[in-house]
Amino acid sequence: MQQNKTEFAIELKGITKTFGSVVANHNIDLSVKQGEILALLGENGSGKTTLMNMLSGIYRPDSGSIYVNGKEVFINSPEDAKKLGIGMIHQHFKLVDVLSAADNIYIGSKKEGFFLSGKRFDKITELCEKTGLEIDPHKPVYSMSVSEKQTVEIIKVLYYGANILILDEPTAVLTPQETQKLFSIMRNMKEAGCAIIIITHKLNEVLEISDRVTILRKGESVATVKTAETTAKELTELMVGHSVELSIDRPEPDRGEVLLTVTHLSIANDDNVDVIKDISFELYEGEILGVAGVAGSGQKELCEAITGLQKIRQGSILYKKENIEGKSPRDIIKLGIAMSFIPEDRLGMGLAASMNITDNMLLKSYRDSSTPFVDRKSAAEVAERIVKDLEIATPGINIPVRRLSGGNVQKVLLGREIESAPKVLITAYAVRGLDINSSYTIYDNINIQKKKGVGVLFIGEDLDVMLELCDRIMVLCHGEITGIVDAKNVTKEQLGLLMTAAVKEGEAHE
Repeated sequence: MQQNKTEFAIELKGITKTFGSVVANHNIDLSVKQGEILALLGENGSGKTTLMNMLSGIYRPDSGSIYVNGKEVFINSPEDAKKLGIGMIHQHFKLVDVLSAADNIYIGSKKEGFFLSGKRFDKITELCEKTGLEIDPHKPVYSMSVSEKQTVEIIKVLYYGANILILDEPTAVLTPQETQKLFSIMRNMKEAGCAIIIITHKLNEVLEISDRVTILRKGESVATVKTAETTAKELTELMVGHSVELSIDRPEPDRGEVLLTVTHLSIANDDNVDVIKDISFELYEGEILGVAGVAGSGQKELCEAITGLQKIRQGSILYKKENIEGKSPRDIIKLGIAMSFIPEDRLGMGLAASMNITDNMLLKSYRDSSTPFVDRKSAAEVAERIVKDLEIATPGINIPVRRLSGGNVQKVLLGREIESAPKVLITAYAVRGLDINSSYTIYDNINIQKKKGVGVLFIGEDLDVMLELCDRIMVLCHGEITGIVDAKNVTKEQLGLLMTAAVKEGEAHE
């Protein structure tokens, strides 16, 4: 039955939410029509996720009203939201690592009964085929890539039959092809009368997929505009409150000695299939070496092998002349090798979510103490300095990092790793899910490290950024290097061809 397109599926009126002295949302009005896609824009910490968490039942507003399909409702739990047809896909995953994809989807479904049916795998496969999403329903979450985990989250919400869908940075971990599939799903849901809210920092996606855009700044709604009547420049200025220069400074590399030498490296996964195949490269002092490739090309395994978190099948990894292959992260530190790693899974691998900023600083240094006592005073001073230098939006250094926005979590992680004065900095998707201002703060700090002579291995997904920031770019495809190119002398189109192995390095410039 065709629904009334003018009826509001969601109306938020005068919503206010505080955490202690911090006002996350103040008197916000927001509406979404049935059959509409609304983009929610704002800097990290502007209150976007908090606002949506109230709609999904995780938080309750201090004041204000929520209306679903014209009727005032009180959402006290995620179960209440689910009954109202509201489904939210969170930026940080809500999955049980030891369970399979299918079991993670079924675990919250009361309609399936108490006992698990063997048919659940077939049902998930059928849903995947219907939506164009791809996942192995038998695969345990702990062995999945970040992209696969995100896909499970999307399928889970679709399986519950939500007709009001909230997506918090859903494309941050998807390839361009997967993003287009998701957008196709969203358009189909829109045509069926569903209301969709998408939180994203990617302005090109906002302009492509949304009908209207609501912009939040410092917890308040500053504007709602029709997408067809706005531009990326206008949206950026509304987000940050002033004009922003969207360019990255790239200082000329003062290349020193070779810091890392990777030779004939091969890495196998749990199924004994090579995910990195006989690759060799060097990383120099004072340069940023980018690593480009579609998701699952071996980027994660490469980072973890260099930092001692992943066993290799063959090959060698040298720091200057010291062989670090097979050594644990602690062994590498004991050798006096200053190496920092910023993983893509910020709250899974990078930080302890339940610990505060000070204690997360201690995770890097507490073993270095010459006494049996932990020096929390020095850690607190470091935390205060990082909060100030990186402009981290937080009520204080004693707040659990899980309560910070995604961008501020990333700043905490970056600040801690830089504080250790590394000679090699390895960063995986450093600005994934970050707003424009936060992203440029990260780029500036990476360039500062480069000027200090640090060798930076920068795994990224935005080719435009990599072309501006990196000195050289190494392209991986199915675990193999298809080219190592000078960022100044290559185009995005040529990189795209290398990423799909349509050409090899020499052919990309023809």
